[in-house]
Amino acid sequence: MKAQRILERLYTWLTYRPVYHGLFWLALLGLLFWTDYAPGMDWWFVLSNELISVVFFAVLVYFNLLYLIPRYLAQHALLYLGLVLAACAVVTPIRVLVLYLKFSGQPEWQQALVDAQLNLYAGSVLVTLTSTVLRVITDWWRYQQEKQILQTQTIQSELRFLKSQINPHFLFNTLNNLYALTLKKSDKAPEIVLKLSEIMRYMLYDCNERQVPLEREVQYIHNYLDLERLRQPKGADIQFVTEGHISDQMIAPLIFVPFLENSFKHGLNHHTRGGGYVRLRLKAEGKQLEFFIENSKPQPPLPPGNTSGGIGLTNVRQRLDLLYPEKYTLDIQDDPDRYAVLLRMTLE
Repeated sequence: MKAQRILERLYTWLTYRPVYHGLFWLALLGLLFWTDYAPGMDWWFVLSNELISVVFFAVLVYFNLLYLIPRYLAQHALLYLGLVLAACAVVTPIRVLVLYLKFSGQPEWQQALVDAQLNLYAGSVLVTLTSTVLRVITDWWRYQQEKQILQTQTIQSELRFLKSQINPHFLFNTLNNLYALTLKKSDKAPEIVLKLSEIMRYMLYDCNERQVPLEREVQYIHNYLDLERLRQPKGADIQFVTEGHISDQMIAPLIFVPFLENSFKHGLNHHTRGGGYVRLRLKAEGKQLEFFIENSKPQPPLPPGNTSGGIGLTNVRQRLDLLYPEKYTLDIQDDPDRYAVLLRMTLE
């Protein structure tokens, strides 16, 4: 834990702009010194030469980063490249002149400097374009970080939204039925209170985690269905079957809730005479999970804009894309008298 904190602090420090810019220039200075220094040479003479070169490189790099890239790279790539070459053509002779004056009294160094002008120009272009590549990479990395933060915030906001989706009618009807049972002194009343408290506890506390045990999610569905059986008319067919082992898998919380709520909100709740159904099946084989739910549609059909399954499916697809990218398939059948959803997932 302590080592992890140290690494996190080091990472934060390294991503501070003055730090990684400073490290870049130190690395470049070290590379230039290592390239030009030879045994027997005056190390300060070589280091001072490289410091001058680094100053001119910095002029080119920051002119590139602060002006050329923002104004020209994305919109006019060829013009941008031409301006980079032109800027290097202007700055490199000035650098050569400064070094030439520094080498006064050393004609052999001055002559070597004049002969190396083309190489110095190529080095200026290389360093400037390297800064472009690094800028593109850091911008891409920063974009990915911001995207990840946005995805996390989206997941959290959608989870908060799902938590708020305890249907008021469902809650009030459950409480009314509970009140009726208490008046009758029914033995079912304590059980209903327990199931309702488990639902509230799960949604308010347990779901704060990124993943929860699958068996808790299954228990939530059982409690939800038990309370729905209490408030649905007689004759309603509500079934939930589980297959396989569900004791050691983890899953994103409330992933099935939109399907579950839609099956009642747009299906069974509109069967005023009974006879409707909601049937669920959950099958687990290791990390492979299959969730199937179907519900009957009321006859005559609901008016347009109030059709089965329309609420929340866009959100649930987005949530699945964020949490299980390329690890799920979602098939929906919307028949005149039946609505069915088949979700296959590969858990982490």
